[in-house]
Amino acid sequence: MKKKNFFITLFSIILFIWGSLLIGTGFSPPTHPELAPVQFDGERAYADVLHQTELGARIPGSDAHAQARVWMQTELETAGWTVETQAFDALGHRGYNLIASHGNNLPDIVLGAHYDSRIYADHDINVDKRTQAVLGANDGASGVAILLELARNISSSTQANSSPSIWLVFFDLEDNGRIPTWDWILGSRAFVENYNYLDPAAVIILDMIGDADLNIYLERNSNIELRTEIWAQAAELGYESTFIAEEKFGMLDDHTPFLEAGMPAIDVIDFDYPYWHTTEDTPDKVSAESLQIVGDTILAWIKNKSE
Repeated sequence: MKKKNFFITLFSIILFIWGSLLIGTGFSPPTHPELAPVQFDGERAYADVLHQTELGARIPGSDAHAQARVWMQTELETAGWTVETQAFDALGHRGYNLIASHGNNLPDIVLGAHYDSRIYADHDINVDKRTQAVLGANDGASGVAILLELARNISSSTQANSSPSIWLVFFDLEDNGRIPTWDWILGSRAFVENYNYLDPAAVIILDMIGDADLNIYLERNSNIELRTEIWAQAAELGYESTFIAEEKFGMLDDHTPFLEAGMPAIDVIDFDYPYWHTTEDTPDKVSAESLQIVGDTILAWIKNKSE
């Protein structure tokens, strides 16, 4: 018995010495990446804004528009999502919604943003520029960037069997109302019409949320219960000065068709943006910090729903 105790003691001493040496050398044992905590990366999201604008204005039918769609699909599939393209026709125009999902489950949560940009900068202070296309760094690219960065996080952290099923939807033909033969929110209307059997618990639209001077007010038409949850989540993270708990705007946006179909939906939007529909909607007006705030908030809310 004494001999057995001696070997146990000796083995414990060896383990202690080995552990001390490892700590002293700064060595840490290998980790499993799939188990590592994930975190929204605002800088990476900002890089996605830059990439979209480097392609050019993503106006429907342009090369930049087609290239953006291929790029988004590649990014989503690399992150482990299955991507479906919904081709549709509206008012004589062809559009393409991208729908990213995991498995065959219907969505409990739909996260959406539009990826097209406006054909004419009709709000530009320079009258000569009002026939130019809008680059759409904030109005379009910011929402897409946040969805893509969420995709990289959600696929590895919250899509377990016990988690709510999530769809990411990238809407086309959103931004060209008040132009002959066009209208607003054509892509989201086509989506809701085609997927009218869905019954999500929450639809969250992200639009114009990259402004370096970010102030997101409660949107008047949004589902009150859902918007209260999101704003409370932002406050819990310390972002109450950005997610301002006051109503200011009532928007016609991609959440509208969902609301009309009886689905709880909200519009997370900063409409206090002086460069809206101008040639000045460029990446220098967008910040990684703003993208971080919105991304943190939505990701934390999703994680809470998964617990």
